[in-house]
Amino acid sequence: MSKKTTLAAAALVIAGGFGLWSVSSQNAAQTLLPVSTAMAQDTAPAADAQAIEIKDMTLGPVDAKVTLIEYASYTCPHCANFHTNVFKDLKRDYIDTGKVHFVYREVYFDRYGLWAAMVARCGGDMKYFGVQEMLYSDMQSWAASDDPNVVVSNLKKIGRTAGMDDAQLDACMQNGAMAQAMVEHYETVMQEYEVQGTPTLIINGTKHANMSYADLKTILDAELAK
Repeated sequence: MSKKTTLAAAALVIAGGFGLWSVSSQNAAQTLLPVSTAMAQDTAPAADAQAIEIKDMTLGPVDAKVTLIEYASYTCPHCANFHTNVFKDLKRDYIDTGKVHFVYREVYFDRYGLWAAMVARCGGDMKYFGVQEMLYSDMQSWAASDDPNVVVSNLKKIGRTAGMDDAQLDACMQNGAMAQAMVEHYETVMQEYEVQGTPTLIINGTKHANMSYADLKTILDAELAK
């Protein structure tokens, strides 16, 4: 197993009334792969993983005046809070109106977060953000168990709700080369802005911490007025 497939364990940090998940180098490293007995033990060569292109998921026009990149984890409660209390308004007021190009970058602090991202990607671009909404709104339920088999079952239930069948979900969740490529992509994009916690927002190249919709709106309006 390459060292590139190991990550520090997640530590919860509360700051300024809003929280974020951050990587703690003082905690023991936690291996994301191999996944579990409930997932495939696909040990495809690294070359296979490198041949798989992992793209960021996006919404809104690419030529919008403002580009907002969100780094987030599907097992981060503060990310779930952001998507419940901020993202819906952001999408309605800025993304759907063509003012903002939104880029979502997955962060994997643990196996469950990686598996959730694999399920979200399983339905393709058209279903990704619909699955994402279910993952965040139901995070306390699907990710609550210490038993990986139960978590896999919960994730597959979400996938079926989104219109995928068990064969499709099994193929996605058992794709070890894809999982490897996703982890390598994650490690690369985290370095671009030296991201250490989630959610982190990059607005036209400037890094911001988690914030309320009112604060985000102020920043976006200022960028649009330039």
